[in-house]
This record gives sequence, structure tokens and C-alpha cells, in this order.
Amino acid sequence: MDDDGHRRPEGVSDETVEALGSLSKALETTECARGHLFAFHQLTGSADFELDRAVELLRAAGHPEWAERVRTEILGRNVIPGHWTFQIVEAYDRTYYQPFRDLERAAVEGLAGGRDHLYEAELKEVRRTRGHPDHTSRPGRPGRTDTRTPDGPAG
Repeated sequence: MDDDGHRRPEGVSDETVEALGSLSKALETTECARGHLFAFHQLTGSADFELDRAVELLRAAGHPEWAERVRTEILGRNVIPGHWTFQIVEAYDRTYYQPFRDLERAAVEGLAGGRDHLYEAELKEVRRTRGHPDHTSRPGRPGRTDTRTPDGPAG
């Protein structure tokens, strides 16, 4: 994205930039929570498949009654009433995650002309060391010293 894509549009207040930054941060936290939900889904599924091996090993070790208990009581069991983990992921996405994403996108479109990460872009400009090759204002310029300020070249 060019510099203008991260530059605050005319008339957007500091408070609006900060509010959109907070909304974006909350969505990023939700993205992490969703990742953990997928990890829960995959780990629970992996454990369920490992139960097949446990059942076989219990039978082979001469414990058919324990093998049958594992097979009938735990293998394939709902993790909450009526739900396997994929259904929890789907419900989360449909009920919370997608509406949150849609609202955050609408807020950025409506309040900042669709320009993402304004708070972070302005924070980067404040925190970077001008003239340092690893503190350039934008990607794609390795080894080049950048002395630009948010308002144009440094003078």
C-alpha cells in the first residue's frame, strides 16, 4: 500500500483514530481467540482419533471391557451437549466473529475512508529513527535511508 493508504484522511480526529485503533486491537484479539478455538478443534479431534489406538491396545492387552468403555463412552462424544468442535467453531464464526469483522470494516470505511491501521501507522512515524536503514517509513526500500516525515521530506 502506498503512503496515502496509511495517511489520515482530512477531518479525521485524533479521537477517531484512537477509537478505530482500539476497535482494530479488539478484533486482532478476537482473531487470536479464534485461532485458539481452531487449536481446540484440532487437538480434540486428534485426541479422538488417538482413542482408536487406545481401544486396540486395550483389547490386545486383554482388557476388552475397558476398550469397550472407551469406545462407547468417550470416542466420538459431544464436547458440549449436541456439539462437536466443528459446530462450536461454526457457531462462533456465525454469531460473533463475522459480525465483529463486518462492523470493524464498516467503521473503518465510514470513519476513515477505508484506510486501515491509521493508529499504528502514525505510531510508527513517531517511534522510528529517521535516517536509520532499518527504520524506513515503508517496505520495499532495503538499504535506503529514509528521512521523510509524515508531512513530507525532512528539511
